[in-house]
Amino acid sequence: MHAHPSCTESAPVRRAENPWIVGRVAPPRPRLRLFCLPQAGGSAASFAPWRLAAPPGVELATVELPGRGARGGEPLPDSVEALADAVLDGISEEFDLPYAFFGHSFGALVCYELVVRIRRRGLPPPRALLVSASRAPFTPVRTRVSHLDDRGLLDWLDGFGGMPPTMTRYPQYLRYALDAVRRDLALAEAYPPVEPEPVGCPLHAFGGAGDPLVSGAHLEAWRACAAGEFTTRLLPGGHDYLFTGAPAVLGALTTTLG
Repeated sequence: MHAHPSCTESAPVRRAENPWIVGRVAPPRPRLRLFCLPQAGGSAASFAPWRLAAPPGVELATVELPGRGARGGEPLPDSVEALADAVLDGISEEFDLPYAFFGHSFGALVCYELVVRIRRRGLPPPRALLVSASRAPFTPVRTRVSHLDDRGLLDWLDGFGGMPPTMTRYPQYLRYALDAVRRDLALAEAYPPVEPEPVGCPLHAFGGAGDPLVSGAHLEAWRACAAGEFTTRLLPGGHDYLFTGAPAVLGALTTTLG
């Protein structure tokens, strides 16, 4: 798809000023803009391994949520729904290209709420919603962990590779990171199971074949939110398959996005 000249001329000013997108990777003539939302406690930098090998023709627009990374001093909204409202207000002017969403774990629930809001507001729909390593929005939380102290939360995260082992070398940053994880998990745990609402676009669910938190059956449950095309795909790895097996994931995304 060729960009309209007027869009090309105005885009750099707008993009440079948007605090919601950090670390954008754009080819000369993108045909699709892929908004990427991270896991609990994650930031736009979580997708750094993807920036070296983005799918051809796809602009990576990695979303920086409040309360982490470059926006560490900003308060996090008090619910998944309020966070989705804030993200949509922040990125809706970026729907000038065909676009899609990718959300990993906690980010998948936020993406679902985003797409539901887009449909309700009558905005241009995404080409696809891609969810990763997440329960479906109408599925109750199985394990609540946001109340755990730092040691307990770290032990839980260690059980599935949720925190790099090297992080323990930096106690002050570790506490900061655990606080960010805890805040996001509290939102996810308070997120009420809702009646499945069709998203109005193709829905594709990805996961790690060895993920102890989210099984293939959990991914299959997303089918109830799909109005049309729906697929599931398991890739090698656990809950963090997204980062341990980045080349395979990016290959799968390239195929899915056509």
